[in-house]
Amino acid sequence: MARRALPATASTLIALTAIATLTLTACGGGGDAKSADIKGADTGAATPTVSASAGSGQPDLSLPSDVHVEFDVTQPSDARHAAALSSAKNYILALKHGITAQDPKDPAYQLYSLGNATKYAQKQIQAWVDGEWTATGTDSYYKARTDNVGGSRGVLVTMCRDQSKSYGKNVKTNKIKYTKASLDDYQEFRLLMASPQDAQKIWKVLQIEVQGRVKECQR
Repeated sequence: MARRALPATASTLIALTAIATLTLTACGGGGDAKSADIKGADTGAATPTVSASAGSGQPDLSLPSDVHVEFDVTQPSDARHAAALSSAKNYILALKHGITAQDPKDPAYQLYSLGNATKYAQKQIQAWVDGEWTATGTDSYYKARTDNVGGSRGVLVTMCRDQSKSYGKNVKTNKIKYTKASLDDYQEFRLLMASPQDAQKIWKVLQIEVQGRVKECQR
């Protein structure tokens, strides 16, 4: 598994946008989960390494000391887009937390996702668990942008990822599988975000596409 978590899906940006209206209409959501303001996950530009701690009514997004997630992004001035971006970042953090906690049913990613995005996170975490891998090193996200979709009911969040300093570590031997940096390390994340439904105040990921080997994300 090494650092190749979250491989590219077969969908495209066009497909994500085309299904936005239908998906957003049916997304509903569920439960009475309260809005989670995770410390360090919604700051502005040049966000430092994030290792959020659990609080009352908040999911645990804390990470081991050898695992870091960095967000070097500028928070949008539009309040809707800013909230959508914050939840997208929390979803990414939740994926990493689920991997390091070795829990395919971790409640953190479930709070920040619906439908296919929930299934995607569970499948990714399960693959790491089945392979007896956990994560170590640093993941970096940058070049974020946000766009309205689905008649302005949703927001598409796009970010670049650099995983050249992120590796897999065997949970039994603690042996790290180092890999040589290459174009494979650069990905583009596209997350279709649904606005809060009913009593919920949390933007949630409905669909996720991860495009691999993206030259435009190299730095």
